[in-house]
Amino acid sequence: MIDAQAELFWTALAGLPRPTLKDLFADPARLARYCATLDLPGGPILFDWSKTHLSPEVEALLGSIAAAMDLEGRRDALINGEKINNTEGRAAEHTAQRGVGKDTSVEEAEALHARMKMLVDAIHEGLLGDVKSLIHIGIGGSALGPALAIDALTRDGAKVAVHVVSNIDGCALEAAMNACDPTTTMIAIASKTFTTTETMTNARSALDWLSENGVDDPYGRVVALTAAPEKAVEWGVDETRVLPFSETVGGRYSLWSSIGFPVAMALGWQGFAEFLDGAAAIDRHFIDVDLAENVIVRAAFADLYYAQVRACQTRAVFAYDERLALLPDYLQQLEMESNGKRVLADGSPLTRASAPITWGGVGTDAQHAVFQLLHQGTHLIPVDFLAVKVPGHDLDPVHHQILLSNCFAQGAALMAGKASEDGARAYPGDRPSATILCDDLNPATLGALIAFHEHRTFVSAAMLGINPFDQFGVELGKAIAKQIDTGAGEGFDPSTEALLAAAGIGG
Repeated sequence: MIDAQAELFWTALAGLPRPTLKDLFADPARLARYCATLDLPGGPILFDWSKTHLSPEVEALLGSIAAAMDLEGRRDALINGEKINNTEGRAAEHTAQRGVGKDTSVEEAEALHARMKMLVDAIHEGLLGDVKSLIHIGIGGSALGPALAIDALTRDGAKVAVHVVSNIDGCALEAAMNACDPTTTMIAIASKTFTTTETMTNARSALDWLSENGVDDPYGRVVALTAAPEKAVEWGVDETRVLPFSETVGGRYSLWSSIGFPVAMALGWQGFAEFLDGAAAIDRHFIDVDLAENVIVRAAFADLYYAQVRACQTRAVFAYDERLALLPDYLQQLEMESNGKRVLADGSPLTRASAPITWGGVGTDAQHAVFQLLHQGTHLIPVDFLAVKVPGHDLDPVHHQILLSNCFAQGAALMAGKASEDGARAYPGDRPSATILCDDLNPATLGALIAFHEHRTFVSAAMLGINPFDQFGVELGKAIAKQIDTGAGEGFDPSTEALLAAAGIGG
């Protein structure tokens, strides 16, 4: 149900004056107010939201909306393991995986982590034979998180080379298999239900590859990561190599659970533990710091202001660090699958905009591709820049200096603009951006960045009154695909029927 008091505050927010960013910076205290550094386990992270149109007046009304929507109560319900995922009748306990949450849930997570650690350590110690590669098979949250973490943190080498496969297109799995020696390769199958069509089809083909290449016991090379351990055992995985996780951990929030097995395999257990610690530090900030000073809440306030008041339909994320190249892809799922809803948690219609479209890329490549629209297009698009002070390479420092200079210059240019009598060379300016600057990129830092965005997404959902923990929108297309595959589908529209015929699919 729409909260009438919150709607009054939304109306008041839309009616506020709209000073430019230049006008807002006339306040000498602005930088101190909207730029905060958190001292975290992986090193300091600077959160600069000063180049957004947030102001004390805007924040006051957003704070009133937060109070009307009981943001603090919803946050506490999340952390305390209440059934906040009301449409599926369960809690959302990803924070318990990193030690923050209901005591019994934290204890269960620690026990499951201990089980995973034993297997990871055994493999690294050679107790399961010579293992040099792992093919990790999943999709969605079961693949995007591991792929991001492994790409970001193992560019200098890994204890075990991990290849993440998600696409049902056989080219993806074939590329991974071509990079591995089957005699020294293990397979991880990541599926919450252990029934996901794409994942289980790829898993079967991976087992066939092992068998066809002389591996006597292909199932002995498989590790299952699932919330349905009985299905994994039924499928053929030895129960000693089944790593369960709780039903209350959603797919796109599952990297902290046994879905993180490939990350631990690549980094070693100590690295995975540091990853959890970085995320837990952000959890504690979210819980302990007043909403008015909370960097997570501030980021969500800006997101809501632009989507709800300025009608911004997209938000762009640009990582000025090659190691974070997959972060925009990860955030696309996190934010759009969580908050891309058209109804409130109680099932009544959502009468205002839901989540904006999240998109982005890597700097400086993106500057030569999409920044034309950001600077001179007709769309107002809030931008997040992410950068790291310490480079991830040993080349001439000039590389990193140019990279960071470009990152900071883009934010300055979006804000300042440039007047010209030649319209083609005029920049309107007053375009918002935020910058996250990490001292270093390590497991703890990456854990903190991901947890920051998880909670940022949750705050937006709570303020709108939607449930960010279900994803029924992905089901319809999958159901129709299954009908086509089984021959049970009929009566499709003429275009679909023609496409099926052209591809030689079906009768």
